[in-house]
Amino acid sequence: MKRNIRKVAVIGSGIMGSGIACHFANIGVEVLLLDIAPNELTEAEQKKGLTLESKAVRNRLVNDHLANALKSKPAPIYHPSFASRITTGNTTDDMSKIATADWIIEVVVERLDIKKIVFEQVDKYRKPGTLVTSNTSGIPIQFMSEGRSEDFQQHFCGTHFFNPARYLKLFEIIPGPKTSQDVLDFLNGYGEKFLGKTSVIAKDTPAFIGNRIGIFGIQSLFHQVKEMGLTVEEVDKLTGPVIGRPKSATFRTVDVVGLDTLVHVANGIYENCPNDEAHELFKLPEFVNKMMENKWLGSKTGQGFYKKEGKDILTLDLDTLEYRANKKASFATLELTKTIEKPIDRFKVLVTGKDKAGDFYRKNFASMFQYCSNRIPEITDAFYKIDDAMKAGFGWENGPFEIWDAIGVEKGIELMKAEGFQPASWVTDMVASGVTSFYSIKDGATHFYSITNKKVEKVPGQDAFIILNNIRESKKIWNNSDAIITDLGDGIINLEFTSKMNSIGAGVLQGINKAIDIAEKDYNGLVIGNQGANFSVGANLGMIFMMAVEQEYDELNMAIKMFQDTMMRCRYSAIPVIAAPHGMTLGGGCELTMHADRAVAAAETYIGLVEFGVGVIPGGGGSKEMALRASDLFRKNDVELNVLQEYFLTVGMAKVATSAYEGFDTGVLQKGRDIVVVNKDRQIATAKQVALQMAEQGYTQPVRRKDIKVLGKQALGMFLVGTDQMEAGKYISEHDKKIANKLAYVMAGGDLSEATLVSEQYLLDLEREAFLSLTGERKSLERIQHMLTKGKPLRN
Repeated sequence: MKRNIRKVAVIGSGIMGSGIACHFANIGVEVLLLDIAPNELTEAEQKKGLTLESKAVRNRLVNDHLANALKSKPAPIYHPSFASRITTGNTTDDMSKIATADWIIEVVVERLDIKKIVFEQVDKYRKPGTLVTSNTSGIPIQFMSEGRSEDFQQHFCGTHFFNPARYLKLFEIIPGPKTSQDVLDFLNGYGEKFLGKTSVIAKDTPAFIGNRIGIFGIQSLFHQVKEMGLTVEEVDKLTGPVIGRPKSATFRTVDVVGLDTLVHVANGIYENCPNDEAHELFKLPEFVNKMMENKWLGSKTGQGFYKKEGKDILTLDLDTLEYRANKKASFATLELTKTIEKPIDRFKVLVTGKDKAGDFYRKNFASMFQYCSNRIPEITDAFYKIDDAMKAGFGWENGPFEIWDAIGVEKGIELMKAEGFQPASWVTDMVASGVTSFYSIKDGATHFYSITNKKVEKVPGQDAFIILNNIRESKKIWNNSDAIITDLGDGIINLEFTSKMNSIGAGVLQGINKAIDIAEKDYNGLVIGNQGANFSVGANLGMIFMMAVEQEYDELNMAIKMFQDTMMRCRYSAIPVIAAPHGMTLGGGCELTMHADRAVAAAETYIGLVEFGVGVIPGGGGSKEMALRASDLFRKNDVELNVLQEYFLTVGMAKVATSAYEGFDTGVLQKGRDIVVVNKDRQIATAKQVALQMAEQGYTQPVRRKDIKVLGKQALGMFLVGTDQMEAGKYISEHDKKIANKLAYVMAGGDLSEATLVSEQYLLDLEREAFLSLTGERKSLERIQHMLTKGKPLRN
């Protein structure tokens, strides 16, 4: 039976419930969000003469919770307007409305007795066949559906979202005793395709997969830090980006999540897993107990392992339990990995370190490898699900078994034995059978060693994805040091940037031109996309800075013209060019996206023209393109200035959309042309399909535009008066005004005496001239240098 999810009911509107409701609204689903009605009035309600029967009072809790969620940063919703898809109510008056829902999600307090009362009500009102799931993070699923109807039990299971629901990709599905296989298959596919998640089916064991392994890792560090005499800063240095983990590493992450949350899960594992070989590790160390007593829970109480005092961040000394000034952490072993770009390639070096860092990694990975290998088949039958859970739920770039593969399976076993650990017997059996790695790539797909069948099998569910890592070597057509061209099959090729942070310099521009040459000659279309953390942070600032400082203006002019010409080639080639932006898509990355035939943007795309922040205007076609897009929106003379002003402010304020949907508001993405995908893993495959479709429909090279209406002095005068007023009011500096006036000149089309139709090349020449003149300004160079050295904008 085909199942459609048109409406979801979420019961419980706390941080998690509101977050889940917002994420369903993000993907276009109608949501009913319910919570309990209050049993007493607030002072404000009493003053207004309201009673406990007033609707505003009865829905106060749910409305307050949702309003707080919508105000939180980072936002739980892709676009403010999407909140209108959520209707609120209370569980006393509105429970009968769940009869219209296709899926009911319980997110109430973590108490089995309360959950059972909720499910009794749900069973009374739901229509047969409706999905019912619990977002519990620890209560066994089997206990929740006891006593419920047969239909309820067949359609009931756990669906554990991680907080925040919009940003963390892990979606654990935990079957109950009677959950039908159809329900599990549906949720697995829905989580991946519609919610943009990594779906993982787990067993009904304490803390499921992600938290069982994640909390083991943190608890292990809590004990190790004292044993090895490490400081909080040292552990965060060793467990952050250097090994492909989030910047918040260990202790900062605990502060953000809340120490009480971690303690709750750790206690649950300690109480419910008496036979776990690491049972004692889940016992809280004394310093954690003391922090709980003191209510030092992290961000929510203003102090945890770190504490902010004024502008200073203080660190907790775990021996004295007093806060002290931050100490810089450095290790010789980490210095050895500075030239190794990918974290996966660093592990081999890290475990050979001769200092405290080397000792730390050997102990840490040895215990992690043993613990993870021993959890199979207890928590899951397939080890790749552990890797998926840690990557999607905890932001690890590589899962434990991928790290073990990177060190070498046999080398990892040696390392374990040296530290007094043993791998599970299935690992020894695997090696004895001649399989020397957990994963392998075959025919462009990831394969894994199946413990159940004792042979290498294909990881299921890859057919909807194109994973560049799997095809890069076998399907490579061309490469230089900054770009790789790969054959995606069916006549479509992909260009991937490999420069630092995917910045666009001469090597990337060469790659774009080469890819278009190859595609025009032998293929049907080109996708420009990658699967790194960000699409592109923009043009290579270092190169621009060096040329400007050396006053090599002819070379700089040529470099900017090369950038502009390459963007125009993306727009005017004989084949469709599809950009696949995601993550940071800034400056030149945004300009490239705007010049492609279409963009297939990941929902999590942070896109904008940010050049003002470094003292210049967009010079790779971005200023021209905003003037062109404003011109295409002109309808009547009385609104033309308003439209142009809006686009001018978007560039002048360096606005960055915080989702692809906001990109439509700022004009850098266009409705009807560009599309959004929620699951980034599907992005390259979707972009390929779009390129194919355009080619099959008969793609013809567009004709260059000569019909762009610019308003000349009429617009220029308005902009110059505006920047004068902004400077006089001290909203902008003198140099800000200078940059804004240069942009105004470009977007107005110069000081033409009347509205005129001009070509793209005319605007590009104005743009390039303005960009060049600004690189000759000392204050612009100071801004560029500040961004290069400090990583943030300078106001001067």
